[in-house]
Amino acid sequence: MTVKDIYDTMEYGPAPESAADALAWIVDQGAKFGHFIDGSFTSPTSDFESHNPANGETLATLSQATQDNVQAAVSAARKAQGKWEKLGGHGRAKYLYALARLIQKHARLFAVLETLDNGKPIRESRDIDVPLVHRHFYYHAGMAQLMDSELPDRGALGVCGQIVPWNFPLLMLAWKVAPALAMGNTVVLKPAEYTSLTALLFADICKQAGLPKGVVNILTGDGAVGEMIVASDVDKIAFTGSTEVGRLIRKATAGSGKSLTLELGGKSPYIVFDDADIDSAVEGLVDAIWFNQGQVCCAGSRLLVQEGIADRFHKKLKTRMDGLRLGNPLDKCIDVGAVVDPVQLHTITEMVAANKEGETYSANVEMPAEGCFYPPTLITGLAPSSHLMQEEIFGPVLVSTTFRTPDEAVQVANNTRYGLAASVWTENVNLALDIAPKLVAGVVWVNATNLFDAAAGFGGMRESGFGREGGWEGLSAYTRPKVTTKALSSIVGFTGDKGPTDPLDRTPKLYVGGKQARPDGGYSTNVYSKAGTLLGQAPIANRKDVRNAVEAAQAAKGWSKTTGHLRAQILYYIAENLSARGDEFAARINALTNARNGKREVDASIERLFSAAAWADKYDGQVHNVPIRGVALAMREPMGVIGALCPDENPLLGLISVMAPAIAMGNRVVLAASEPFPLAATDFYQVLDTSDVPAGVVNILTGAHAELAKPLASHLDVDAVWSFSSTDLGQEIEAASAGNLKRTWVNNAQSRDWFEDHSRAFLEAATDVKNIWVPYGE
Repeated sequence: MTVKDIYDTMEYGPAPESAADALAWIVDQGAKFGHFIDGSFTSPTSDFESHNPANGETLATLSQATQDNVQAAVSAARKAQGKWEKLGGHGRAKYLYALARLIQKHARLFAVLETLDNGKPIRESRDIDVPLVHRHFYYHAGMAQLMDSELPDRGALGVCGQIVPWNFPLLMLAWKVAPALAMGNTVVLKPAEYTSLTALLFADICKQAGLPKGVVNILTGDGAVGEMIVASDVDKIAFTGSTEVGRLIRKATAGSGKSLTLELGGKSPYIVFDDADIDSAVEGLVDAIWFNQGQVCCAGSRLLVQEGIADRFHKKLKTRMDGLRLGNPLDKCIDVGAVVDPVQLHTITEMVAANKEGETYSANVEMPAEGCFYPPTLITGLAPSSHLMQEEIFGPVLVSTTFRTPDEAVQVANNTRYGLAASVWTENVNLALDIAPKLVAGVVWVNATNLFDAAAGFGGMRESGFGREGGWEGLSAYTRPKVTTKALSSIVGFTGDKGPTDPLDRTPKLYVGGKQARPDGGYSTNVYSKAGTLLGQAPIANRKDVRNAVEAAQAAKGWSKTTGHLRAQILYYIAENLSARGDEFAARINALTNARNGKREVDASIERLFSAAAWADKYDGQVHNVPIRGVALAMREPMGVIGALCPDENPLLGLISVMAPAIAMGNRVVLAASEPFPLAATDFYQVLDTSDVPAGVVNILTGAHAELAKPLASHLDVDAVWSFSSTDLGQEIEAASAGNLKRTWVNNAQSRDWFEDHSRAFLEAATDVKNIWVPYGE
């Protein structure tokens, strides 16, 4: 045989990893596991089994948590939280460092146990998952050390309920537990029913590290346990899983005051331009969709190829698919392991079988005789609207369509309700950096895929959820401002029966799309002074007026593309024109509120406009220090359209405090003005008319907040809703927001001092972070 013949006929020999130590650990525990509560394991109740999906063998029996177990875990976490926070950053850092070191020492045990329980190839759990796990604990040990100096105005939330999925059982645990502990919180965590074993091994590691009792509590069981944790006395819920369950959690926590982060499903585009390195793009696609059998929320499951190279690309891809190796996940030569459970295998099979569009290609590979295996599959020729192009399959199935131009690529890529991740493949860096910001995704990889690190935040947009895990931006999800608040008091307008002091009717209207507009319903309400004098009539907006205002805001999306410098100039101009009419506005505020601090409110409003203008071109992102030859750019982007119920007590300052930072960051706003004192807002739109504010950037409605809250919160073209009304509408807003999982910021029945400077908090709420990974070099 020639050397060429040898290479052409060479086969991979088996390279099995021994499972002996992992199985011995299971046996040492009696192959039966209870819950980890208050520093020790409870007696097991053997309610359900954990299986090896590669061969169906039973690994261990586990306990189904009860309401009493959940209560005990939450009580233990609550009791431990105060002491854990008072340890200080350095004290917590030492424990996190100890956890990181112990995970490293037991790295192979964790990796083998993960593969046994989950079915992913050992080389993935060994070389990707476990190294990232101890990286997160190392990184957040540093964050704990720096908290006192770098985040002096932030404190712990309290007790965090955390629910993680079965696709990355240990890694998702690390993503949630490490930042929570670093910031002084305690946790009650529920691993997935299918894959609980590495979480229980982590509990054992917590004991070895001497972690104080109650700081980490782990409950096993099915979705009912998650529901009980969500309903329990915790301060935060962090959930990774399906969008459908995420909606249910959003509704269940509505009005509770619990902090919430959701990392949900995805249908991520994998965009290949005609100048891409095709071989590299094909190899990257293998990692994008067949990594972990496609059971990845950010899997590049939607292939978009430029028409000119589509046939060539698909041909190369099919050849590469035929070379993939399926089989025993503990074999280090295996590329694709087992699907996690027969239920998931059935779901994948049914979804593909039901598809009647395009052309389906199954890889020509040898299938194992037993276990939950599904062949790598490619479906080409689909339309962007096809069912499988829109729905998450969560398996080793890739769907594909084509595009002609970069603009069309962006349109097709964004034609989804999700927004978790995207990959862009091109040798033209100008094209890559033009496309990446246009994609609606929390993470964009350039000429790469599935890059993760503790220093770079990960999370989605749209129905892929909200919040970030990792990096500086991820810490805000586990901290709260150290401020003292007071209970919310409802503010109502004055009543009277006297006529106007000025017989000339000024006819206030709504302000929609840069124009004064009469209310759709045709109704207005009288506004009186404290003395009972009629000050004017304010229009009453309804849901159709909300619709019109949102349409106007959507039409003004060009505002988001303007420079911070331009937005700053316009904000300064607004302040200038408001200052010129300062005495008039002060008199109006005094007449409306009878508080006699109109001048102070006007001065504070002007200062707030200056502050927002100053930040417009200075609230920057970051370049994260990730361990690759490249950069991860954390870009701050505007949320889009923000609907806001403005404060009642300070009718001008409250409106401007909400509006100014929002538009400074490139958002468009629909503002429901102070309900009892709306005429300050209807005077203010005259200032906007003379300040070069583009039509639709600022829209002002007046009327009852309780009537406007739900239309704003349920509108699918509104990206975020804020409520600072003196009417407590948090529950209604958060429940209605579940439709498209928009961001919400509500006052939770607590008032705030609007004369304090809250600019940074508003800037953070007005932006989302997109991480763009750009590897470089040959």
